[in-house]
Amino acid sequence: MDMKGHLTIVAALNIGFGALGVLIAIIVFVAVVGGGILSGDPEAMTITAIVGTSIAGLFMFLSIPGIIAGIGLLKRKPWARILALIIACIDLIFIPIGTLIGAYGIWVLVHDDTVKLFEGA
Repeated sequence: MDMKGHLTIVAALNIGFGALGVLIAIIVFVAVVGGGILSGDPEAMTITAIVGTSIAGLFMFLSIPGIIAGIGLLKRKPWARILALIIACIDLIFIPIGTLIGAYGIWVLVHDDTVKLFEGA
C-alpha cells in the first residue's frame, strides 16, 4: 500500500475516534444531567448540570481536534499533518490500542513520502 492509503487510514482513525468521543460526550451529558432532573431535587439538578457539562465539555475538547485533523489530512492541509502528529503522540499513552494507533500514525505522518504529499499541496 502506498502512503496515500496509509494516510487515509490515519485520517479515518482520527475521524472515527473523534466521532466516538463526541458520542460518548453526548451520552455522558444526557445520563448525568438526566439523573439530576429525574431526582427532582433542585440542588442535584444544579450539581449534575455542572458536572455533566464539564465532563461532556472535556470529551468534546479532546475529540473535536481529531475530527478536524482527519478532515484536514484528507484535504492534504499541512497544518492537519502537524495536528494529527500531536494527537498521535498523545495517543501513545493510552495502552495498548492507543499506543499502536499512535505509533502507526507517527510512522505514517513522518514518512518521507507523506511529507512529499503535503509539500505538493
